[in-house]
Amino acid sequence: MTDIRYLAPQTLDEAVGAFAAATGAARILAGGTDLLVQMRSGMVRPGLIVDIKKIPEMMAIEETADGGFKVGAAVSGAVLAEHPKFGKAWPGVLEAINLIGSTQVQGRASAGGNLCNGSPAGDSVPAMVAAGAVVTVQGPGGRRDIKVEDFPAGPGKTNLKPGEILVSFTLPPRPKGSSDAYLRMIPRTEMDIAVVGVGVNLTLENGVCTAARVGLGAVAPTVLLVADAAKALVGSKLDDAAIAAAAAACSAACKPIDDKRGTIAYRTKVAGVLLKRTAAIAAERAARNA
Repeated sequence: MTDIRYLAPQTLDEAVGAFAAATGAARILAGGTDLLVQMRSGMVRPGLIVDIKKIPEMMAIEETADGGFKVGAAVSGAVLAEHPKFGKAWPGVLEAINLIGSTQVQGRASAGGNLCNGSPAGDSVPAMVAAGAVVTVQGPGGRRDIKVEDFPAGPGKTNLKPGEILVSFTLPPRPKGSSDAYLRMIPRTEMDIAVVGVGVNLTLENGVCTAARVGLGAVAPTVLLVADAAKALVGSKLDDAAIAAAAAACSAACKPIDDKRGTIAYRTKVAGVLLKRTAAIAAERAARNA
């Protein structure tokens, strides 16, 4: 059995230095809700674990100067839920993050970890794609920003470069008449992996949709930004024809697999159904924020 080194650096520079210099497998520990399960099952055998929870930037929730939010990669869903303003601005993102596991898991699991796990069915990811979230990463070459939809590279894979660590994700400011929502379909009532997940982010002016983004999960090798679905909504009053066109765009974007949780045909149909339901919730919330 190979010895495992554990580090809990106080600064990001120290964490990046240790992570980049590691020989053999190294893993970042945020909440650990994926990593510890993977280690227990023998899927990964890291020689080094870098715990990022003692780095202040990784654990912070900040309001940006323009009215958006910057959330550290290791902030848990439970902590984010207690923030007095975040859930009012981004209810869909928050509800997606707090679908990750049980109440106990939510006390540890983070959106940053969920994203880095690279699962096409990660609940937080479609909602963050719909929100237009951007992540900041830092590595030996410095810092750079990546749109969330460009972060996953395939099942279990990301576009992080060697030695890079996810630092935070930033959500843009909220115009009036804007809100979002996230829904997923699961076989059980709680604590299951999404068969399909849909995030919708809308802005309404005088009942007309002026901006939209749609994120779609668990139906392709990576979470998708469905531009055609958003295009169908923008300029409409979210009438039945517009919603139907957006639903059809979601179904058309699907490239799913058959597995024990759902068939290709089922996932494709459910993607359209969930778009209709999620858009209705987002529109209702946006109207209240006018």
